[in-house]
Amino acid sequence: MAGGTWTSQNKKIPGVYINTVSKGTSAPSVGDKGVVAIAKSLNWGAPGVIQEYIPGQDTTPLIGYDITSNAALFLREMCKGSDVTNGPIKILLYRFTGTGFVKASATVGALTATAKYAGTRGNDITIVIAANADDPTKYDIETVVDGAVVHTQTLDDLDNLVSNAWVDFSGTGTTITTTAGTALTGGVDGTFALSDYSDFLTALEPYTFDIVCNDIVDASITTALASFVERVSENIGKKCQAVVAGATALNSEWVINVNNGVKLADGTALTNANATWWVAGAEAGARYNQSLTYAQYPGAVAANPKKTNDQVVAAVEAGDIVFIDDFDIVKICTDINTLTTYTPTKGQEFSKNRVMRVLNQICNDVYEHFSRFFIGKVDNNDSGRALMKGWIVGYLKEMEANNGIQNFEPDDVTVVQGNAIDSVIVNIAIMPVDSVEKIYCSITVSIIAA
Repeated sequence: MAGGTWTSQNKKIPGVYINTVSKGTSAPSVGDKGVVAIAKSLNWGAPGVIQEYIPGQDTTPLIGYDITSNAALFLREMCKGSDVTNGPIKILLYRFTGTGFVKASATVGALTATAKYAGTRGNDITIVIAANADDPTKYDIETVVDGAVVHTQTLDDLDNLVSNAWVDFSGTGTTITTTAGTALTGGVDGTFALSDYSDFLTALEPYTFDIVCNDIVDASITTALASFVERVSENIGKKCQAVVAGATALNSEWVINVNNGVKLADGTALTNANATWWVAGAEAGARYNQSLTYAQYPGAVAANPKKTNDQVVAAVEAGDIVFIDDFDIVKICTDINTLTTYTPTKGQEFSKNRVMRVLNQICNDVYEHFSRFFIGKVDNNDSGRALMKGWIVGYLKEMEANNGIQNFEPDDVTVVQGNAIDSVIVNIAIMPVDSVEKIYCSITVSIIAA
C-alpha cells in the first residue's frame, strides 16, 4: 500500500498520505512499537537476508555464539533498555554478504565436512568419529563446537550422512575413518563495501521497524542511511529514525547522533559507535509517552570520554545525544535528534524524540488501521467519514489518557470530502506532551523575622 506525505490531492494509487507540521505556538488503540534493525559484518550466519531476533531467544543460530559471548555484546547492549523504558521487542539482524568470505572445511577419509556459513567461526568446529559403543559395525559422528557436542549421528554408510546447523557433510561408501578430533580450517572473514550497505537497506525496506542502528562511522553510509529513513518516513509512510555516530550537520528529525560512549562496570570501554547499540534499543523500546532525557544506561559507570559542561552544551546545540555521569550513574543529557534549524512548519518540538515518538506513533497506527479497515471498505459519505473521525477521536483520547498528548478536543479532528469522489481530507490538531527537563527555582532568604 502507498503512503507518505502530500502537498496536493494528486495521488494515483490507493493509500494513506499523512503530513505532520507545527502549528504556531476496530476499537481504537495505540499500537506496539520497539523494532530495531542493524547490519553487521559477522563471522557466522546467513548472509544477505533479514533475520528476526526476539530478546531472550538463543542467539547461536543467528550469529554462532550464545548471548554471553563477546561476539553478542551488541545484542546484549541493544536489549538492556533503561531505568525508565524497556528495550526492543524485536531486532532485525542482517549479515553483510561482502566479498572474500570462505567456508571452513575438513576431510576425514571419505568424509568431508564444510561449515554451514563462511567465516572464521567455522574454524571453531571439530569433527569426532568413533566406533559406536553398542554396535561396533557403526560409527558415531559428532560435530563439536568450542568443546561441546552440538550434533551426533550414528551410521554405517556415509551415503546416510545428515547435515546439521553447523556443517554440511558429503561422502559415500561404508569405509569410515575414525578421528579423535579433526578441526575445520580455512574459514576466512571477508570485507564489505558501501554497496553491501545499500543491499541491506533494500532488504530492510519491506519490513516494519522503528529504529535503524548504524555502528559504522562512515560519512557515505551515514548519508545513505539518513536519506533512507527520510524517504521511508516521508514517501512510503512508515515513520522511523536512524541512530548513528560521528555525524555532523545532518539537521534531520529522522536521525539521532551519538556523541560519546560509556565505560561498563566490567571495564569494557564502548565508543560512541558502540553506544549506538544501546541508544537504538532504548529509543526503539521507549513508548510515545516516555523520554530518554536523564535515562540511565544500565551497567555503565562513566561517560567515555567525559565531557566538560561547555562540551556538553556544544554537543546539545549540535543536536547530539551526549552521555553525562554523576556518582557512577551514566545518563543521556537530553533526548534529541539532529534537527537544529527550525521553520514555521517544523518547529523546535520536532527536535525532541519524545515528540517524534508521538507523531510517528499516530502516523504509523493511522496508516495501518486505515489500510486494513477503511480503504476499499468504507463508503465515502457522511456516515463513512464519521466512522473515520470516530476512530481517530477514540485513538487520540487513549493517547491523551496516557499522557502522550494534552488538551485534546473531538473538534480537533475533521474528516471531509476531498477533491475526488474517492478521496477524503483528514485534519488532526494535537499538542504533544514533553517531559520536564528544565527546572528554574528562586529561593528567597529572609534575615528579618516576621
